[in-house]
Amino acid sequence: MLFGTDQEKVTMFALAIHTSSPDLGLAISDFEGNHRSTVLNLGRDLSSSLHVHLIEFLKPQSWKDLAFLAVAIGPGGFTGTRIGVVAARTLAQQLEIPLFGVSSLAAIAHQYSGTISVQMPAQRGELYTGIYQDGTVLQPDAVMSEAQWVQSLEQQTIDHRIEADSNQGQFVERVLAIAFQRWQKGERPDWSEALPYYGQHPAEASAP
Repeated sequence: MLFGTDQEKVTMFALAIHTSSPDLGLAISDFEGNHRSTVLNLGRDLSSSLHVHLIEFLKPQSWKDLAFLAVAIGPGGFTGTRIGVVAARTLAQQLEIPLFGVSSLAAIAHQYSGTISVQMPAQRGELYTGIYQDGTVLQPDAVMSEAQWVQSLEQQTIDHRIEADSNQGQFVERVLAIAFQRWQKGERPDWSEALPYYGQHPAEASAP
């Protein structure tokens, strides 16, 4: 992304963070061909090492090179999702740049065209669920019993049915792509709008 006058153009980047599963996903791009991403299997070390990995991954860019941030807001692991969202909110507030909160399920569906259903195991034998059509939400993310989900699917013509596993860091590039699409449409969400989604109990992240 190029910003500035015709005489002096500055290349700006965007950074995405995905912590809704034990593997940390990071992606950065200027959407002009300079792009990289990484997935790290950190497990319980995520909370203690996230900031270290962020700093290392960002190089050779710096925080001032970022035009916006994107973060996976869940559904997914409670602790991991919260850590990522709070970190992204803090950074966006301090840097005074937009923060795009992106559904973990929407990121998974983003690689397909047509009508896509996504399901992922939740607690107590229930499922995290969502239905999308070419980037549009047909059925918002929700926690359902298997019977409720089957009934919802019967009401739709589904082109792709996706059963997601617990490792979602690989979809961080999709989080960034969705955020960029929203950026191109003129959206500039404030950091305070990005809230973690835990399923049955949506909770607001602690203010940085």
